[in-house]
Amino acid sequence: MGNDPKSEPPIFFSKPADAVVPDGATIPYALNTDNLHYEVELVLAIGKAGVNIVETDALSHIWGYGVGVDLTRRDRQAEAKKGGAPWDAAKAFDNSAPLSALRPASAVGHPARGRIWLSVNGQTKQGADIADMIWSVPEIIAHLSRSWALRAGDLVFTGTPSGVGPLVAGDQVTCGVDGVATLRFEIGPR
Repeated sequence: MGNDPKSEPPIFFSKPADAVVPDGATIPYALNTDNLHYEVELVLAIGKAGVNIVETDALSHIWGYGVGVDLTRRDRQAEAKKGGAPWDAAKAFDNSAPLSALRPASAVGHPARGRIWLSVNGQTKQGADIADMIWSVPEIIAHLSRSWALRAGDLVFTGTPSGVGPLVAGDQVTCGVDGVATLRFEIGPR
């Protein structure tokens, strides 16, 4: 949008535990929306608790990595933004976080580069490199740990590249982060 994306801190929101859906699932089209969108993201799995974590120590708090999709009720998000309201209804709903199997950092390292991509029905919709993320993984962990105590088992979705868009019932979604994981799911009827 022409401004410095780091001029303000990152925005965080949460999802309930029942938002997580495993690889290969059929996810019912979300209630309370007519505009369900996908956002592919690198996912961090926290392995060591901490607060006020400094960037140089951040990677030691990560157990592993995966790929996930932040499903968003875009119409509810637009309403919340317009009214200055929280994004809970837009982001924190059942089945809103499809997630690949997690892989330990001991197996995949701490990826700083790699293609992140998403396709719908075989057509690529999102594609970028995680090296181009606005906030690096250590920066995300440091910022997040200033407001919340991170605990082993916490999952952190890190943000999405351009190209987000709508899904409809019957859509087949495939996505991944090269060298980390892939994820597949289908959108079912309501």
